[in-house]
Amino acid sequence: MLDPREIRENATFIEEGLSRRGLKVNLNSLIGHSKRLKELEQKRSKLQAEGNAIGKEVGNKIRNGCEPKSDSVVLLKNKGTQIKLEVNLIEEEEKTLARLIKDQILHYPNIPYSDCPDGKGESENIEVRHWGKPLKGQDYKEHWQIAEELCLLDTERSVRIAKSRFVTLINQGAKLERSLINFMLDVHTSKGYTEILPPVLVNTASLEGSGQLPKFAEESFRCSEDDLWLTPTAEVPLTSLHRDEIIPFEKLPIKYVAYSPCFRREAGSYGKDTRGLIRLHQFNKVELYWFVDPANSREAYKQITADAEAILQSLELPYRVMELCTGDLGFSASSTHDLEVWLPGANSYREISSCSICDDFQARRSSIRTKKGHKTELVHTLNASGLAIGRTMAAILENGQQSDGSVKIPDSLVPYFGQALIKPDQS
Repeated sequence: MLDPREIRENATFIEEGLSRRGLKVNLNSLIGHSKRLKELEQKRSKLQAEGNAIGKEVGNKIRNGCEPKSDSVVLLKNKGTQIKLEVNLIEEEEKTLARLIKDQILHYPNIPYSDCPDGKGESENIEVRHWGKPLKGQDYKEHWQIAEELCLLDTERSVRIAKSRFVTLINQGAKLERSLINFMLDVHTSKGYTEILPPVLVNTASLEGSGQLPKFAEESFRCSEDDLWLTPTAEVPLTSLHRDEIIPFEKLPIKYVAYSPCFRREAGSYGKDTRGLIRLHQFNKVELYWFVDPANSREAYKQITADAEAILQSLELPYRVMELCTGDLGFSASSTHDLEVWLPGANSYREISSCSICDDFQARRSSIRTKKGHKTELVHTLNASGLAIGRTMAAILENGQQSDGSVKIPDSLVPYFGQALIKPDQS
């Protein structure tokens, strides 16, 4: 969430930052509400001080011999009562204004860094670097063709069980998915990440805290009988692990890695990636998440991105790093680097991880702070997919496909998968 004081005191900066994201906003009404709220707070504080003084004066008069029902005491008590009624009215107006301000601010995304490239959409993202040599040619199959030929998944029966955009993994397909999850968790925990297995259901406060609500309500699956939603990403429960807490400064940075199933409606994606593992309503993901000292967040941004890249390098999957322009930036992010893996069958790069720095945006929404000496301040948060499992499987199938119909498993994954090839006769 944006800082209400920053909006009040530096509105031009906020408006320009939102404009870079394609949002034309006028903050005048919000600033007016904020100033009115500040005036009410000052008025209430003054009245409460006056009321406290009257209470003391009443006590002193009675201790000095005045009758509780004497005119002077009753007059003071009546004045005190009138002040209490006034304070109650002010508090009600404060609550209404505070709700109004918060509801409006919750709809505003984070401000991009000054060095974030300007642009309107994906086509204006900038390649930062690439790794590996992409396989190119006319004879490479797409991952869904390979998976169907090797009987690694079943989509038709999945529609019967649920609906379209769900898959059931079978035999070697299920084993490969499980192997990838274990491999990624082991790699990340060996680098100092603490493994978390969070709830799959999350409440509204958790989604608001991470920035998923109210913006992405239509993208999420909700349990109609409860205040619970299927998590769209482990970023949501990981943010809320420390919601409303003050983290001891000496414990920073806190680095979590979590495996979780993720659920998204994929609203607006009709007709896109209808086959295979790229765009599903349910998918598995390993997520990296950091809580850091604001002074160290830029360095942490480099490291969390490198940790996600390390998985792709270990699996020998060619990829490129793209810096997202302002028009393609995620809601909570100040800056994002997407990792895009090469798929030779599709003859294109596809996103497999988003690595984002959010500054204090999520921490303010979730009230997550740290204490340096006598000073309490908001922490910074960062997140990265480390990686999306289904898309990693798709990349392995396409990059590892052999002329005899088999698929070569990356050497680093063989100890987890138990064999170096998936062969047609194993279906």
